[in-house]
This record gives sequence, structure tokens and C-alpha cells, in this order.
Amino acid sequence: MPSQTELLPGLSVVIPCYKSAPMLPELSRRLIEVLGATCEAFEVVLVVDGSPDNTWDVARQLAEQHANVSAIRLSRNYGQHNALLAGIRSARYATLVTMDDDLQHPPEQIPTLLAALTDDVDLTYGVPIVEEHGALRSFASRSVKRVMTLGLGITDASNISAFRIFRTRLRDAFEGLDGPHASIDVALSWATARTTSATVHMDRRAEGQSNYSFRLLVRHAINTMLGYSTLPLRLVGYLGLVCGGLGIILLAVVLWQYFSGTTTVQGFTTVASMVAIFSGAQMVALAIVGEYIARIHSENLGRPTYVISERSRDDQ
Repeated sequence: MPSQTELLPGLSVVIPCYKSAPMLPELSRRLIEVLGATCEAFEVVLVVDGSPDNTWDVARQLAEQHANVSAIRLSRNYGQHNALLAGIRSARYATLVTMDDDLQHPPEQIPTLLAALTDDVDLTYGVPIVEEHGALRSFASRSVKRVMTLGLGITDASNISAFRIFRTRLRDAFEGLDGPHASIDVALSWATARTTSATVHMDRRAEGQSNYSFRLLVRHAINTMLGYSTLPLRLVGYLGLVCGGLGIILLAVVLWQYFSGTTTVQGFTTVASMVAIFSGAQMVALAIVGEYIARIHSENLGRPTYVISERSRDDQ
């Protein structure tokens, strides 16, 4: 990578935007200042993800004021990863940074990420020195990363964050990615195993609260697991084996009581327990299999990953 005196030939920064109108001017100003001193050429792509406020108006005004800033407006809210995918596919330069719109990811830390993207590395994640979220949100985030490690086999998933830098050519690996449940980190894991992390300073959100709540993180974990892994189906198989083994044990107990002459008329507790166990296992299995079938049906409906309704420039 370039030394301190050598400028990077080109860098694209993609930012999904939702309810961030008050923060975008400051974010853009700081990005332009940092990237102007780091890169020969750069672009900032603001992807407005169906925000209900005036975020699009602010993003469009910034694009009109700065030649290095462009804006994309999605027709509705598709989610952070889908918005990122739209911006990544429109990026023009060979190196790409993704970051949040709430000033939690300081633009001044981009050179730190860039320094870690050495010749033998394709993807670098920014890991905070101190966790910037609350305890509940941090717990949910760590849980999602464990899911990605165990269910998807992604190494070093504990270092995954929305503040990343990677070589734009990696997007070729997920050119055919479509449907409503996109995951950028899973897609990147398809493209390369040459990943690393860099410790960076992260700030608290400048205004308001994060749109990525605990509930949305849990939903993202479920979408990731069911959309990109067959582990839940394997767990259903294991559940069936456990229930079958428990049934054999209960059968052995019943037979022992019968042949030893200790069988009682009541027997209701044993029967009720067996029925409850097997009914519960069947319901769990049907729910998981049904979820997979529903997702196949959803994919066949042709639901889009995103739809771009407007661009700030025709050359995007």
C-alpha cells in the first residue's frame, strides 16, 4: 500500500444513509478533508435507504456542492446490507471503504484501515478500541458474529464490523447475489480468506439512537443463518436423534416396569411426557423446514435486493 508520501490512486467510500440528515454535512466535510490528503482520486457514495425524513434532500445537495460526492436513492427501505450492495456495485475505484452514517466511524481512521490493507490482504475490518454501543446491543452483535462463525464457517468473524476496507474486485464473487436477504460479510467471505483487522477509535453516535436495534440484530442473525447455512436443518436432525434416544429410554423404563410387575395403571405422566416431547420436536422441525421453503418461495417470487429510484448524477 502507499507510503505516507505516496497517495492512493483511487478510493470509493460507500455509506448507507437512514435518518441521518443532520450528520451528513459534517461527515462529508471530514471525509473530503481526509481523502483529499490520502488519495489522488476518491468518491463518496451516499445510498439513501428509503429514509422518511429529508436525508435524500441533504444527500442530493451535497452531491451538487461537491464533485466527489454522489447520491443514490432507493425506492423504499431495503436494509443496511442491501443498500451497501447497491453502493458497492456502483463504486468506481479499486479500493472501497464502507462505513456508517452516524459519525461513529471517524473518517480520520480510514488511513489506519488503509495501512492494514497490505499486499497480502484483501479485506480489513476496523475493530474498536472501546465498544461504542450499550451492553445489550454489544451482546446482540457478538451473538450475530458467533452465529457467523459456527453456522457459516467464517474465520475471525468476531472482528467483523460495518467499518471495512477491501479491494473492489471482490464484488465479482457476489455478482449474482439477489433477493431480499443480502449479507455483505457472508458475500465477502465467498471472495477471500485473506482478511485482517485493525484497531481503530470509534465514537458514540452524534445524534439520536442507532437504527440497528437489538431486534433488528436478532432478525439479521436469523436471516443470515437461514439464508446462507444449512446448520438449522442439521440441528433438526440432531433434535430428532435426541428425541428418538429419549423415546427408547422411556420405552425401556416402561418395559422394565411391566416385566418386574411394578407397572401402575396411572401411566399417564409417562405417556403425556412422551407426547409433549415428540410433539414439540415435530413443531420445531416443521417450523425450520417451513422457513426454508418459505424462503425458496420468496426467491422464486423475484423480490428485488433493491430498486434505485433516483441518482444525483446520470454517470453513476
